[in-house]
Amino acid sequence: MSPPDSFTAFRIHQEPEGHRSGLESMQVDALSPGQVLIRAQWSSVNYKDALAGTGKGRILRRFPLVGGIDVAGTVVASTDPAWHEGDAVLATGCGLSETRDGGYSQYVRLESSAVIAQPAGLTAREAMVLGTAGFTAALALLRLLDNRLTPGHGPLAVTGASGGVGSLAVDIFSRAGFSVHAVSGKPEQAAWLRSIGASEVIGRDALGETGALQSARFGGGLDNAGGPMLASLLAQTVPYGSVVSAGLAASPALDMTVMPFILRGVSLLGVSSANAPRPLREQVWERLGSDWKPAHLERICTAEVELGGLPAVFEKMLGGGSQGRTVVRID
Repeated sequence: MSPPDSFTAFRIHQEPEGHRSGLESMQVDALSPGQVLIRAQWSSVNYKDALAGTGKGRILRRFPLVGGIDVAGTVVASTDPAWHEGDAVLATGCGLSETRDGGYSQYVRLESSAVIAQPAGLTAREAMVLGTAGFTAALALLRLLDNRLTPGHGPLAVTGASGGVGSLAVDIFSRAGFSVHAVSGKPEQAAWLRSIGASEVIGRDALGETGALQSARFGGGLDNAGGPMLASLLAQTVPYGSVVSAGLAASPALDMTVMPFILRGVSLLGVSSANAPRPLREQVWERLGSDWKPAHLERICTAEVELGGLPAVFEKMLGGGSQGRTVVRID
């Protein structure tokens, strides 16, 4: 299958007069170099995509670039013998929409090291409902389990639970046998959070206390907020519990004492989804296509748009109005 002379992509520019982004006609030769050319079928919208697409965050390291940090599609050409025409593949992070053209394009050219075989248990659309958000949530679970956390430690708190990473974490953690307490500032979404696996839904004020140590109530959890909420979660974690930090929606700062670490043996773990080594990415995606596949993907996927609908989605997301995951239909 040969690519057409031109195709459509959502491209981002930074020019002397300011930021500009939108749909453009492109040719394959204009794409970032790589060994694998794919016909994209689906992508997704992450907070990082909204920042990049609107120019409200310094995400791109060079211009112009095609946006979109996630993509799933089919190989149409490859100079690497590991990949063949017709292979179903996906890619997340790995410099997409940061140092190289991303997934908001009918054709995407990738370095072969970034390409992951689409798990047999996932369709291309399901893979993008997951995308970077689901990969991050599953990577967090792997870190918790590797640190010997068990359901016996107690419930896991998930902050920012109504967002992409948070909602997928609620589902994935509950499927893995943990009781999940969804922390959200949107009480109107409580029923939806319970429907995707939360055993309890609690307000942000539950993590609004201050103090070096507080009553231990959580086995640990996943924090997408940073700042005081992360400090409070650590102070409310049981002895030898674990907390993963995955975001900074509230603040990149962390002002706290070492008391949870030296008096309770609490662990603070990090995840970096964009540059996870390939063997780890393959391991996580294998689990996402099998025993960790969320049971409620269609409930978590709350919107579907085409490339032309991206600007409106970006503005809604940055305004705090998004819920769950939005997939982008490209093919």
